[in-house]
Amino acid sequence: MAPRRPAELYRAPFPLYTVRLHPQRPLAITAGGGGAAKTGIRNGVHFLQLEQIGGQLSASLLHSHDTETRATMTMALADDIIAAGQDASCHILRFSLQGPEAKSGSSGRDGSGEKGPRKRKGPSPAGQGGETQSQSSEVTVESLHSVRTDFSADALQKAVRFNADASLLVTGGADGFLRLWEFPSMKKTLEFKAHDGEIEDIALGPDNKVRVRGQRGPPGQSCPPPLVEPPPAPAVSAQVVTAGRDFQCCVWQRDQLVTGLRWNENLPGIPDKAYRYQACRFGAVADVAGALRLYTVQVPHKRERRPPPCYLTKWDGKSFLPLLTRPCGAEVISCLSLSDSGTFLGLGTVTGSVAIHIAFSLQRLYYVREAHGIVVTDMAFIPESRRGRELLGEHEAALLSVAVDSRCKLHLLPRRRSLPVWLLLLLCAGLIMATILLLQLAFPGFL
Repeated sequence: MAPRRPAELYRAPFPLYTVRLHPQRPLAITAGGGGAAKTGIRNGVHFLQLEQIGGQLSASLLHSHDTETRATMTMALADDIIAAGQDASCHILRFSLQGPEAKSGSSGRDGSGEKGPRKRKGPSPAGQGGETQSQSSEVTVESLHSVRTDFSADALQKAVRFNADASLLVTGGADGFLRLWEFPSMKKTLEFKAHDGEIEDIALGPDNKVRVRGQRGPPGQSCPPPLVEPPPAPAVSAQVVTAGRDFQCCVWQRDQLVTGLRWNENLPGIPDKAYRYQACRFGAVADVAGALRLYTVQVPHKRERRPPPCYLTKWDGKSFLPLLTRPCGAEVISCLSLSDSGTFLGLGTVTGSVAIHIAFSLQRLYYVREAHGIVVTDMAFIPESRRGRELLGEHEAALLSVAVDSRCKLHLLPRRRSLPVWLLLLLCAGLIMATILLLQLAFPGFL
């Protein structure tokens, strides 16, 4: 049975490019805009309160933060801090959420000088889970820093990530440079050319200590082969994985190359430059403490009349050996998301389709063709915290997707039914007894 069309959770007055969910609060943050072009399309960051109403997940617009002439294209979230990629810069914002009792004596304006919206919106066209309710809290936003993170001719920050304890911020952009910043001081601690051309995505591993070290190549050369017998090196900070448009996906420790990934080394029929890496994410392994996986998406480099499939690859997160590669459809993948437990992968496509895969087998579990009218720009799973489980209700997982069509849509994954082990054992025992009785009836004296 095919899944129902996803509910339209929210519709913004501008194209949406990114979405993040707060891990401890029922709060979604989505952003985008029309950029500096004088088209009348605004730029902003919208804060949405998520809640269960009548058994359905609904959204309330708490606050709209104006970003002037800058559209937010990428975003990272660490507690109440937002790192927003806007044009060639990274803007650091701090937001605070106040309850109704804290705002009763306020003037109705936040720290950015904007008035929070008070309009109650009617049901969305999806007809379910898309009603915007009246606000019960107020958000204030404060700008802390702004640093330039890309210096190319067509400068654009394309990726931004916090590390696990939010002490480090990593950015990558169209100039191919990876830049590391101390947080919250935003002092640049490291800068090096990681790729020839744009950096498409960045993934940060946990702060495990790795003692494998490679060598950097000469300027302009990306992902040189690692040393055959690397010398011992002291333990350093977490690994950073970068995916570039130069057909490379590299694992770094600071500015030292650990290895360059080769997803097709066991697929000799696929040339090296037929595909490029589009996205990368680290993830935990469900029910296996300490295990780590890396997931990458490979898309065709050239468009063809009969498009070849895209591929999804699962890697060992410590040895970086490929464990499993599967095709994931002929629609070009535009974004990748991973659930907190590492159980599910979310994929969005340039044609607006959305899919959810099981991370263990890479098998597709959910698919809606053209859920959006145009390219899916970002996705995020509902966190698996206590508040997140309250929002899920009877569902096993929920995925939010945003697109250039200005819509934020909700994809619900029903809980998979399973039989308890004791019932399976009982059924097996009953089947064995029934077989013995049938043999005894068919062949008297069998026992």
